Amino acid sequence: MATTNDELFSISRFREKLGTGARANLFRCFLTAPNDLVDPNGIFGDESKFSFLCRSAAIPAMSIGVIEVPFRGRRVKVPGDRAFADWTVTVINDEKQHMRKIMDEWMGIINNPDGERALRDNENDYRANIDIHHYRGDGSVSRIYTLFNAFPTDVSAIDLSYDSTDAIQEFTITFQYTHMDVGGTSENGDASAPASVTSSR
Repeated sequence: MATTNDELFSISRFREKLGTGARANLFRCFLTAPNDLVDPNGIFGDESKFSFLCRSAAIPAMSIGVIEVPFRGRRVKVPGDRAFADWTVTVINDEKQHMRKIMDEWMGIINNPDGERALRDNENDYRANIDIHHYRGDGSVSRIYTLFNAFPTDVSAIDLSYDSTDAIQEFTITFQYTHMDVGGTSENGDASAPASVTSSR
């Protein structure tokens, strides 16, 4: 259907297409604890802390590589492997430093600083699944991203200073993961079957 000039400059038509728009602050992240950290009375007793203290995150970036095949002076481009960027979150440091302790323990499970416990043979001991829920303005789920077999590879420093005032500590965590499920939803907010995507990592 052809678009008239009147429609091109129509605010009402633009608002109709935009709706309320997707909001960057309507999200929540859920972290399923690795097997070695699951303990109702232990360090990972309250998994919900992560969803509340995770202040900022991102929808993971994706890319497809390109294979160039020479052919008589020209190059034919063929799609290559699909890959995902590292996933980094910013976490608020609560008074008991709960999430910081979890990350210290988690990285210790992967590789103990004493050298007594190297990388485990059973990957389930240190890998976890992470869900990123993106919401609409009415609270219904717009999109669900699930990162499978994730584990932390970098935990940032926390600066300490006598000069710091009116501020709560924060730190960043960078995760690696094997693949991602992108869960679509209907207009009513009902989750549909996710589309599995595998990382080349």
